[in-house]
Parts: sequence; structure tokens; C-alpha cells
Amino acid sequence: MNNYFCSKSFIVIAHCLYIADTDQMGRGVFTSEDISKGSVVEIAPVLVMSATERKLLDKTLLHDYIFEWGNGSKECCMALGWISVYNHSYKSNCEYEMDYARKTITIKTVRKVKAGEELFINYSGSWNATKKVWFDAK
Repeated sequence: MNNYFCSKSFIVIAHCLYIADTDQMGRGVFTSEDISKGSVVEIAPVLVMSATERKLLDKTLLHDYIFEWGNGSKECCMALGWISVYNHSYKSNCEYEMDYARKTITIKTVRKVKAGEELFINYSGSWNATKKVWFDAK
């Protein structure tokens, strides 16, 4: 697969992505090259946890890095790869898609992303959702 890092554990990350410090959000995922709209930049497996395990995780720092999982969103998952490093924006340039059968999350661009730009996802689910996320709802 050209342009991707690939391993036996089914993590796919575009070769132009890198993690760097941000001014306000800790670390984030950036690109060293322009990426066209509709490009898959990462596919990562997830570790799915039960509703009981989710209640325990919600009491830890991992709460900020897990995703709701499943049709009823009672379960949660921890994404491997770099998925948990993507920062949130209500005007995100990427979206994520969950594949419950394959237990993966895919990150795809929703517009052209320029070299040096940070890649963002919208933690509300849909890339253009305006629903406040937990840390803005306080």
C-alpha cells in the first residue's frame, strides 16, 4: 500500500502524518503534505469494552480518549493507532467512521487539508455537528 505505514495488526496511517505539540490542546495530528478531500488517512483497530468497564473508565483520564461504541452506545472502545490524538473542532477537516463488524475506526478528510495543518475530528460524531461536547457543555 503506497503512502501508508502498515503492520500486521491492521493499523494504516498515511505516511505524511505526524504528531506534534499544539499551542492549546497538548498534542495533535498534522500533515507534512497536502491531502485531497475524501482521502482515508488512518484505519485503526479498536479494543471494545463492556458497559461495566466503561463506567470504570469514565472515572479515569482515559474517559477523554475513549469512543462510545455499538448501536446503543453503552459500550466503549479505545482506538489504537493515532486516533485518540486527533483533537476536536466543530469545524473539523476530517470525519471518523466506525465499523462495528471489523472493530475499526477510519479517519477520512472532508475537505482539502494543506501541508502543516492540524487534522481535526468532531467528537460529537458527525464532522459538522454543532452539539456541544462534554468539555464545552460544562
